[in-house]
Amino acid sequence: MASFEIHGGLPLEGEVTPQGAKNEALQVICAVLLTPDQVIIENIPDIVDVNKLINLLINLGVKVEKLEPGKYSFQADNIDLDYLTSDEFKQKGAALRGSIMIVGPLLARFGRGYIPQPGGDKIGRRRLDTHFIGFETLGARFSYDSRTNFYKTEAAQLKGADMLLDEASVTGTANIVMAASMAQGQTTIYNAACEPYLQQLCKMINKMGGKISGVGSNLLTIEGVEVLQGCHHRCLPDMIEIGSFIGMSAMTKGNIRIKDVSLPDLGIIPTVFRRMGIQIKVEGDDLIVPPQDHYEIESFIDGSIMTISDAPWPGFTPDLISIALVTATQARGSVLIHQKMFESRLFFVDKLIDMGAQIILCDPHRATVIGLDRKTPLKGVTMSSPDIRAGVSLLIAALSAEGKSTIHNIGQIDRGYQNIDQRLIQLGADIRRIE
Repeated sequence: MASFEIHGGLPLEGEVTPQGAKNEALQVICAVLLTPDQVIIENIPDIVDVNKLINLLINLGVKVEKLEPGKYSFQADNIDLDYLTSDEFKQKGAALRGSIMIVGPLLARFGRGYIPQPGGDKIGRRRLDTHFIGFETLGARFSYDSRTNFYKTEAAQLKGADMLLDEASVTGTANIVMAASMAQGQTTIYNAACEPYLQQLCKMINKMGGKISGVGSNLLTIEGVEVLQGCHHRCLPDMIEIGSFIGMSAMTKGNIRIKDVSLPDLGIIPTVFRRMGIQIKVEGDDLIVPPQDHYEIESFIDGSIMTISDAPWPGFTPDLISIALVTATQARGSVLIHQKMFESRLFFVDKLIDMGAQIILCDPHRATVIGLDRKTPLKGVTMSSPDIRAGVSLLIAALSAEGKSTIHNIGQIDRGYQNIDQRLIQLGADIRRIE
């Protein structure tokens, strides 16, 4: 098991280009199953979760060719449906949460889709009801074997329907959109997720010949088509990585230029960090986070403590709640961090407390951070990464801390961040990987 050894306290300086968006890549790579034609996708991040999904598709019979770094050709013209019932598939599918999104396109094109209980971060209950209720509404039959944790859904012909999603699940919306794209008739999805990455999936399907309207809203209308063809698609930059670099620059008194961020697709992310007192300059499509001796968290108009909470898009993404929390530890002022959507994502704060942060964990969803205003630097400790985003939050803390920190279980970080140690070294960090 690999670890990071970090000697903190060094300002990070230089330019960095964010990787392609992990959450988009997982969706659009699954969408190649909708057509037997060639699909070319650019700006795919070289990270563990994405590489596992690509490997899963190869085993399923998809022809995959790496054209250049980050650019792949996919052709799903000879799918081995028997592989879906193999022991190997049950093992590999269970190792990746994004694998759930192969079910929608398989159901649409072949009339059946199977998946084991998918894995991923241990950040609380992440149910799959939205996916399968949506498939059933489209006319599919659903079964679940509680002994083997194996899901099956089958349909001779999906038929368009009106539905209201019980939650604005991004992966649930993506799965249902892919299934409905080839269903008979019209489907309307109310309370649909509308994240930029979901918008990207809809735009890709439309380039393939699909008919999806309402893209960018929470009401999607889908006219099913009989056949989809190949296309060329490019993934957006990863907004979570962009937010992570904002936090790193602020915490280390750094001076980082984050290039080609696709600013219109960042939503309120820069605004939230500015409310924490962090200066962010915009030059073209670049964000610059200059060095600051202090950054002060705003208060509400009546003087009460600022609250930062997550919400479905266009609200603040839950994947950046951990980053905002750790960044607040060295701010001037206090903030209430409210993680509404997942009940275990704040359980890494005990490690920050060990480093000297002043945090009160109110309950599984809320933590109050009393900023140290850099008067007392965090101190290096040994810790372990519990999930992707908490792992990077601990990494940010370690980069700003005095002394040596060791982070174990960095495979969690590698699942979502491409060559993060090498890119940090280029920015001036003292970090090394210990295998």
